[in-house]
Amino acid sequence: MNSAETVVGFAGIGVMGKSMAGHILDAGYKVHVYNRTPSKAQELVDRGAVWHDSPGKLAAECDVVITMLGYPKDVEEVYTGEDGLIPHAKSGAYLIDMTTSSPLLSRRLAEAGQKRGLHVLDAPVSGGDVGAKNAKLSIMVGGERQDFEAVRPLLEIMGSNIVLQGGVGAGQNTKMCNQIAIASNMMGVTEAIVYAEKAGLDPKTVLKSIETGAAGSFSLSNLAPRVLDGDFEPGFYIKHFVKDMGIALEAAEEMELELPGLKLAQSLYRKLEDAGYAEKGTQALYKLWEDGLV
Repeated sequence: MNSAETVVGFAGIGVMGKSMAGHILDAGYKVHVYNRTPSKAQELVDRGAVWHDSPGKLAAECDVVITMLGYPKDVEEVYTGEDGLIPHAKSGAYLIDMTTSSPLLSRRLAEAGQKRGLHVLDAPVSGGDVGAKNAKLSIMVGGERQDFEAVRPLLEIMGSNIVLQGGVGAGQNTKMCNQIAIASNMMGVTEAIVYAEKAGLDPKTVLKSIETGAAGSFSLSNLAPRVLDGDFEPGFYIKHFVKDMGIALEAAEEMELELPGLKLAQSLYRKLEDAGYAEKGTQALYKLWEDGLV
């Protein structure tokens, strides 16, 4: 896709979407934006992005529309609502949903888009706010091969590990695998920290030994230091993580698959939501121990 000719829309200017849209703008593309809260998009507008007050108006002007939303219900509304993307997108346009959403919904949207001559892909990401800011996201794509190749140049602006996983919905199923792995890993990282503290060790010194060994992970290297600095602000919201775990467990139930580790993680994160931490980052799992909730 030629940056001089392709007009790109971006709906969902949140913690990650703002950086992702900014990279596309910096790459020389004409970028149009929509967000439910207009003020969150103001910085991009100040940098040259064009504001629209509805998804439909955005879609009518763009060759490609990327969405980075909160919940499956938001995705469905933005895509299929009366003033949504699918009813108003230009024939032949590409719609790329990078929200972590339901594989079943992704397939429904693709079918609805196909009836209007649209190319719909699901492309959820991993890497959090750090990956978004550094354009190092891992992007998991579901869709037709030719559609994937067409939009790859845009995806490469936002990420460094971009893989076509299969047909529509495969990206979302891959993201569920990612979230399942993170869920149990965050429990292990948090318990390692509280164990180190209880044993009278300096957790920061402990990290120097264990983060480069067999226990090494993104969460251990990037989120554990935030915990030790008392930084629980979101790279990824707890409320969204709980949503993701619910999607994964629902899909697992359909496949008659038991996931006890994921169920435990979901129960712990729901405790955090109930304690008022829904707007904090996933590393706030530590608060359960700090607040005496476990």
